[in-house]
Amino acid sequence: MSDQTMEQPQVVLCDMCTEKERMPAQKTCMKCEISMCLGHLQAHLTTPVLLQTHPLTEPTALCGATKCPQHGKLLEYYCLDDMTCVCVSCAIEDQHRLHNMKTFSTAHKELLEKLKQDQDALRMKVKGNNTDIEKWEKTEGEKVRSSGVRLIEAVTHLRDLTLTSVQSSVSGRMAALKTSDSSMRAAQNEKDTFRFLQMHSQVHQDVEKAKAVDLRYGLEPSGYRDALVQQLRQGGESMLKHGNHFWRAVLTLVDPENHQNLDGPYSNLIFQPMSSSPMSLSGDRRKLFYNSQTGQSHVTLQISNLLSLGSIQKWRVRFSKDCDWTTGLCDKQRIRNYPDELVYAVSCDGDQLSSHIGENAAISSTPITFQAKSGDEELQRPTLVEVEWKFGASSLSFYNRIEEHHREKIFTFEMSINNLDLVPFVKIKRFRNTSLQQWKCCCGETDMNRRMRNGRCSCGAPFYNAGVTEKVCELK
Repeated sequence: MSDQTMEQPQVVLCDMCTEKERMPAQKTCMKCEISMCLGHLQAHLTTPVLLQTHPLTEPTALCGATKCPQHGKLLEYYCLDDMTCVCVSCAIEDQHRLHNMKTFSTAHKELLEKLKQDQDALRMKVKGNNTDIEKWEKTEGEKVRSSGVRLIEAVTHLRDLTLTSVQSSVSGRMAALKTSDSSMRAAQNEKDTFRFLQMHSQVHQDVEKAKAVDLRYGLEPSGYRDALVQQLRQGGESMLKHGNHFWRAVLTLVDPENHQNLDGPYSNLIFQPMSSSPMSLSGDRRKLFYNSQTGQSHVTLQISNLLSLGSIQKWRVRFSKDCDWTTGLCDKQRIRNYPDELVYAVSCDGDQLSSHIGENAAISSTPITFQAKSGDEELQRPTLVEVEWKFGASSLSFYNRIEEHHREKIFTFEMSINNLDLVPFVKIKRFRNTSLQQWKCCCGETDMNRRMRNGRCSCGAPFYNAGVTEKVCELK
């Protein structure tokens, strides 16, 4: 709508003028609930008692809105807590008596100032981030579009190849049956003995070819079918790959906080033992193994070689269902003696999740209950835990990875400090399982002589003479 066609502000007329000569109002008396022109306003401007007890405002159509509906008194104050106009009884006696009360003029001034501050802050936010969010939308949107196109191309190729091959096979088999039928009818109708015998060789070939036709569904066994199956498998893998990329792209575009893929700079992460333990690390120091013959075991590990993603650091650890664990941040100088003066962590002890925060040699623990967003059933104990440390914002969040691209939040610490000497750690506790004494590796191997090399199984697990070796945690 253009400026010329916009509705003009309504003119408030004087309530005291005669109906035929009503003048525009100059002020409205909140107590009298009338609007007055300059002439009728003089009494309010010259009478001291009216000046003190009859508040005047800009001309407005009140429609009886100046009185408190509960007490019937004039509305004179504004409650900043509840953002509503109140009377003196509301302000002194009733539910607003402990609230932040202001006169209309003071509230008007303060709220205008706050609006200006909010406006300036929003303008700075837009100025500083509109380019970034537009760039992000363009980048992620292009991922959705390109992955969608590749998925459609892969699906179309697989569809056309399959349908064309099957249609060609069925048409060929039907043609062979029709040819043999025509040849047999022609031979049966031939009365001349010599010509019949001349035809018989071709008829025989057509009949034998028809007999060899496979009338089951699908393609007939042949080298062509084997090659086609291999081609379809490759095409199917490509289709699933592109479908996975498309799924990842749309979820990340819509809900990037809770739907992220497992790709990331995590391949360099390693465990660094901070306490002695019978547990053993793999050669690449990314897996931790426990053997049932070692009895009760526990170990504290620092997670090293972290790479930063801007002001965020992340790590993921997959835990065995049979071990108790604690992970989070601990003071670098005191990690060998965890728990100590400074820790932000989440632990899983049996089926109980707890958060731990410790400062000044006092550690408090709080049980955690978290629900799946998709239903009312409580989530099972996490096995793949993702930790996200926003050290710029001093927050530490723990997530349970449900699927490849989906996670559920377990807990978030709003940290009171931003100490760069904090380091990620994992503490593992495991107990003897006396029912499993025969040697067995975590990879399933039971022949200790067949796959041992340099004191380790070919899967990387350490060698033990007896007992069951289990992988209790792994960096992902």
